[in-house]
Amino acid sequence: MKAVDVLQRVLLPRKGEPHDVRMLYLIEAEQNKERLTWPDRTQVTVPAGAEVSFQTYFNAFPAAYWRRWSQLEQVILSLDVQGEATISVYRSKVDGTRVSVVNVDASNELVEIPLSLKNFEDGGWLWFDVTAESLTTIANAGWCSPVEPGPQAMPDGTEVGPFEKKVAVGIPTFNRPRDAVNALHALAEDPQVLEAITDVLMPDQGNQHPADEPDFAEAASNLGERLAIFPQGNLGGSGGYSRIMYEAVTSTDAPFILYMDDDIAIEPDSILRAVQAARYAKSPILVGGQMLNLQDRSQLRTSGEAVGKHDFMWTAAPHAVYDHDFAKYPLGYLGDPRDAKNPDAINSRNLHRRIDVDYNGWWMNLFPRVVAEKMGQPLPLFIKWDDTEYALRAQRAGFPTVTWPGAAIWHMAWADKDDAIDWQAYFHLRNRLIVAAMYHDGDVDGILKSMMKSTYKHIMCMEYSTMAIQIEAIKDFLAGPDQLFDVLESSLPRIQKVRQNYSDAVIIDSASELPAATGAPGVPTRNIGGRLAKIKKLPWAAKSLKHLLQKEDRAHWEAPQLNLTPDEARWFALSRVDSATVSTAGGTGVAFRKRDRDLAKDLLNQTRDLHKQIKENWDELKATYRSAQDELVSRDNWKKIFDEQA
Repeated sequence: MKAVDVLQRVLLPRKGEPHDVRMLYLIEAEQNKERLTWPDRTQVTVPAGAEVSFQTYFNAFPAAYWRRWSQLEQVILSLDVQGEATISVYRSKVDGTRVSVVNVDASNELVEIPLSLKNFEDGGWLWFDVTAESLTTIANAGWCSPVEPGPQAMPDGTEVGPFEKKVAVGIPTFNRPRDAVNALHALAEDPQVLEAITDVLMPDQGNQHPADEPDFAEAASNLGERLAIFPQGNLGGSGGYSRIMYEAVTSTDAPFILYMDDDIAIEPDSILRAVQAARYAKSPILVGGQMLNLQDRSQLRTSGEAVGKHDFMWTAAPHAVYDHDFAKYPLGYLGDPRDAKNPDAINSRNLHRRIDVDYNGWWMNLFPRVVAEKMGQPLPLFIKWDDTEYALRAQRAGFPTVTWPGAAIWHMAWADKDDAIDWQAYFHLRNRLIVAAMYHDGDVDGILKSMMKSTYKHIMCMEYSTMAIQIEAIKDFLAGPDQLFDVLESSLPRIQKVRQNYSDAVIIDSASELPAATGAPGVPTRNIGGRLAKIKKLPWAAKSLKHLLQKEDRAHWEAPQLNLTPDEARWFALSRVDSATVSTAGGTGVAFRKRDRDLAKDLLNQTRDLHKQIKENWDELKATYRSAQDELVSRDNWKKIFDEQA
């Protein structure tokens, strides 16, 4: 036996998955005369003469990541073959080009193929295809290690580990009892995954409880003594995840702590994959799971995130891919040769390049216990930027984050939410400034320019409530770090009260409750794309400015001029009218936005004054927030908060 430990199982789709989701697991050859079948998720029967490829998101092996971050120099492809088949192993280069590695003729045997990781410095995957000569069953396939993990080097040169294949899973929940119970069921559905889970920690911050769901008892029974629920007030995501880290460090002996959101669907093996990546790492790393789109499940939302060096805003990591649909563009799709000179052509080449990131969202993120013990707790930020801050803090201490392909959850993509304009906009801005004060090394000009650009868009889009709460965000940032724990529970109710004063924050059930739209001839609602988009929009901008400088016609406040979908509600449309309804991202209602020139001017002047204060006091603010960091991440200070919740 060459294989010692499974790093990544080869899995079949769940029964009933649609074709586009099955493409994440296997690709059947178009010329096959019969379909493949699988009675469970670990074995597949291939008809005689049929071919199948496992060059897929969940079953190809991200060799470049194992080459860069792990202790291993080779891996073993192991699979049980019943029947006669050819196993063809391939690798890809950094540009996605396929290279044949080895062909193995197998007949009723256990096949173990050692494969070097030498060729994957910058990128590349390993995968295998099967060509069945007779009716063939492939079972228990996996990418394996030939050795057990060794000790890991800490940044100070000391060694820790090796660590067991054990993990404490934490899932905070707030008034999503159905989602929370579904997540608990998912943790127990795979025996191998459940065997590795030592604890399931669930802070319950709402007034709708998982325990009230009819099948909670079944989910709890499946998890047994692993499950612990911690009722507490609404401390936001940072309070929920901080409770998980606190309990994991103080009440469990798990060597790894895994964060997951409650409103997700998960491929359970992703938990084991993250644990194995962390166990075999040369030095302790944070392992991030990628986000697949819950509403378009064959789509990868992002392959890696970074923080912009100039404006300190979230952005794609270099060479990262957004919104990639594996059903349309499989991992092996290198593009149409006719599109070779088209920069907008879609292909899968960049998915073969290793992506180095600054942080990973806490929809799924794994922390070695040794990192949590050394780095302390998350900042008390309620929501937004707590995951970024922790990763930047860990990175500076020598513990980088790695966003790991093939370890993933399905989550609603943030593009399908209104969180840039609703109450969350307060936390977006306040917390961005706090984290920038702690970690941004340049001047503040790029940040302020970015903020003012957003302010102008809010004016154009009649998003006055957003401007108002962003003003509150800047005021609270300028007030300093001493009050962050004190306002952890009170900030949200206060901000929601502020928003009630603005019509764009009031959601009504339907535009049909209002008079019919009166129309706005000549106003564009369809966006212009392509490389000349900015030039083509110049005349739109000029017309918008002319309209915005004029006093609004309040006759349009009685009936909207336009009824717009979220995709249509762009600045070039909204800035040319005096009123419009805009549907929420989830389609549950509409906001009736009404232009008010004097209100916009007042909010803009307040914003400019506050920006001036940030610029004048930036160095002092940086020093103040950086000196407060140890207190803000103190386990003892967080314990006081949790004790007050008891």
